[in-house]
Amino acid sequence: MAFTNIAALATASIALLSQSHLAVAQSASCLVTASTPQSCQNTTAVANTCCFNSPGGQLLQTQFWDTSPETGPTNSWTIHGLWPDECDGSYQENCDPSRDYTDPQTILQDFGATSLLSYMNTYWKNDGASDQELWEHEWATHGTCISTFDTKCYASYQTGEELVDFYNTTVNLFKTLPTYTWLANAGITPSTSRTYTSSAILAALKAQHGANPVIRCASGSLDQVYYAFETKGSTQTGEFIAVAPTGESSNCPSSGIKYAPKTSTSKKRETRARRRGLGVRNM
Repeated sequence: MAFTNIAALATASIALLSQSHLAVAQSASCLVTASTPQSCQNTTAVANTCCFNSPGGQLLQTQFWDTSPETGPTNSWTIHGLWPDECDGSYQENCDPSRDYTDPQTILQDFGATSLLSYMNTYWKNDGASDQELWEHEWATHGTCISTFDTKCYASYQTGEELVDFYNTTVNLFKTLPTYTWLANAGITPSTSRTYTSSAILAALKAQHGANPVIRCASGSLDQVYYAFETKGSTQTGEFIAVAPTGESSNCPSSGIKYAPKTSTSKKRETRARRRGLGVRNM
């Protein structure tokens, strides 16, 4: 995994992958070269979808800022998931029910990915049920629709190998997108009294990410961010290029946006429906 927007992030990401316990068995043809096509930028069909994300050519790393109830560290956003959107902004979900794995914790442990599991226990949190339920849901709903995680893409495939790769890729990508720090460096910090403008929040995140993300609010409070990427090569080992999301849009007001601290005592809870027009996207 490499990034074109910030060279330091690429170095950090590659280092993280080199420490992985996983045996990602991608063929040599997945190596990124000058001629490797970029997802959503190709003019002809690419047959090898083990080395090219299709039809979900735009990947969204989505994050939560949960305050009611609070989840995760007080100085960090938490992981929502990794979503494959098609290049026109549409998307598929639940692409392979035969791989709706249960008990991902045991699968991670069986593959020796204990460090990954520990990180997920801290930063990939559910807000009303067990963390594992969210992990299972994100894989079944979104991960099974990422073509490079298909079982045919692995040599000497072991059951659950692609599940661990999905979590590993999502976590590594999340580590390069420190939303809390990026906002704080721009003077945007959680507060019970201050409010912020949408333009200031987006500018702070774009300056670091390299493209406009999507920000989402519930009752005027900032609670989600989506970072979009196109890719070269496989999701597991390829290059990520920051882009603006095609099928998602911000719903926050232009001003008066609240950014509540996680120490809030509010008892109000918001639903996590992802609305696109009249439809609702599974989280």
